[in-house]
Amino acid sequence: MKELGIQTYRFSIAWPRLFPNGDATKETRGFDFYSELIDALLEAGIEPMATLYHWDLPQTLQDQGGWANREIVQRFTDYSQDVVSTFSDRVSSWITLNEPWCTSWLGYMLGVHAPGISDLQQAISAAHHTALAHAEASRAIKSISSDLKTGLALNMTNYHVDDETNDELTTLAALMDSHINRWWIEAALYGNYPENLVEHYGDALQCIIKPGDQDRLKVENDFLGVNFYSDSFISTPSESDGPISDGGLFPFPQRTGDKLPEPRTDMGWPVTPDGLGNLTRRIAHDWPEIKSITITENGAAYDYQPDEKGFIDDVDRVSYLGTHLQSLGEAVQDGVPIISYFAWSFMDNFEWAEGYAKRFGIVHVDFQTLRRTPKASAYYYRDLISSHTAGIQGI
Repeated sequence: MKELGIQTYRFSIAWPRLFPNGDATKETRGFDFYSELIDALLEAGIEPMATLYHWDLPQTLQDQGGWANREIVQRFTDYSQDVVSTFSDRVSSWITLNEPWCTSWLGYMLGVHAPGISDLQQAISAAHHTALAHAEASRAIKSISSDLKTGLALNMTNYHVDDETNDELTTLAALMDSHINRWWIEAALYGNYPENLVEHYGDALQCIIKPGDQDRLKVENDFLGVNFYSDSFISTPSESDGPISDGGLFPFPQRTGDKLPEPRTDMGWPVTPDGLGNLTRRIAHDWPEIKSITITENGAAYDYQPDEKGFIDDVDRVSYLGTHLQSLGEAVQDGVPIISYFAWSFMDNFEWAEGYAKRFGIVHVDFQTLRRTPKASAYYYRDLISSHTAGIQGI
């Protein structure tokens, strides 16, 4: 799709494709696949950015406990060093983990993602081990070459409470903010986790932290990757919302209403473009140590199909991308150190727990024939990144 004007392409490497047994035994066909992909990108004038872990774990490692087993930290570090050593001659930017919150909490607490476990202790362990693994792998990558760029991609959001005088809601919002936004950032910067979570988790967290972990968690990275889709809203519950409950998506007592603004995407997520600019401003203000921010994912699911002429006029996605980029451009004007932006996603693909039911791509894929058709949003995005127009300054 060179004609779409894509300048940088972020792709993810599947660990089992390279080391199917989770040990040092390499699968050369896997390495050949990624080598050919990287060469094709470079030949097309596209800079590759690679993600080392996007939720694909060798089954043998999961059989040993996966991310809940502390041994995964060394395994991931060794894997990262092997992969980067192989491809660092052509790939200079590396993301260690994509959305470790999803790995930890959707995989080990809510159970909607692999490995489908619902266990609070395992989820807390996975959250700690992903933070350790990111730091150790980052250092291993830098040991190959100090010129290589390293970072972490986090799914982040802004929390809005409809009644700031409601202590139940504000306490929950603070816990949820620490749970998603602060955990991995502050582990890398300071070697500590947010105090409200340390207190809330208590012995369940303390029992997995070993001497020296504080120093091991701290690591200097070149950028922070931010995956943003929408703001989050916590509203005052009504009587019909029922009693306070424990567990669920977040391991906190919670009783809130379900009042989300319109419009919403096919995922049911509200469209809140101002949130992207506000989130990056918050990052720059709260963590000034972070000198570079890249928006590693931003997009929307809409199921637009080809019309009788084969054209796909996904007007909602065009609007989503345009308004979010406008918000981001305003943040750049305010001095926020944003260095790059990636639309999610290039093509309609397998959306994990959602399967093929949700379409995020700017390129339509017919899942029966595999025919690929650029949507209106693809041409809009092409023109925008080629001309830097549409009122967006600084990107």
